[in-house]
Amino acid sequence: MKTVAQLLRAKQSKHVHTIAPDEMVLDSLRVMADANVGALPVVKDGTVVGVVSERDYARKLVLLGRSSIGTPVSAIMSSPVVTVDTHQTIDTCMTIMTERHLRHLPVVEDGELLGLLSIGDLVKEAIAEQADLIRQLEQYIRGE
Repeated sequence: MKTVAQLLRAKQSKHVHTIAPDEMVLDSLRVMADANVGALPVVKDGTVVGVVSERDYARKLVLLGRSSIGTPVSAIMSSPVVTVDTHQTIDTCMTIMTERHLRHLPVVEDGELLGLLSIGDLVKEAIAEQADLIRQLEQYIRGE
C-alpha cells in the first residue's frame, strides 16, 4: 500500500491553492473555480486552520440565505481541520475520510502544508493498486 508521500509525488499538480480565513467566501469560490478544485485549505500565519469546500458553501451559506460577498471564509469553513502526514498509508486516509465524512484531507508535515488529497485521488489509487494485483494474480495463474 502506497504512502501519502508517494501519492503526492505522483500527482500532476504540485501547487496547493489556499485561502485566508478573513477572505470573503466569494473570493474562495473564484479560486476554486479558476483552479478547478472543490476545496481549499484555509491558512492563517502559515498554519492550516480549516478547509472550505463547495459543500460548506452550499450548506452553510446558500441554504441559510447568507451572502457570499460579505461573509468571511472563517464563518463557513470546516474546523478544526483533520490532517495527515506523509507517512500515512492510502488505506489509513480512506478510513479517516470515510469515518469522518470528509472529501478532502490536507497533508501537513512539521506544520507545513504539503498537499491536499481528495477522495477521488484515493479511490483512483486504490483502483490502480487492485488492477495491478489482479494482473499479477493472472500472470501467476498462467505461470508467467
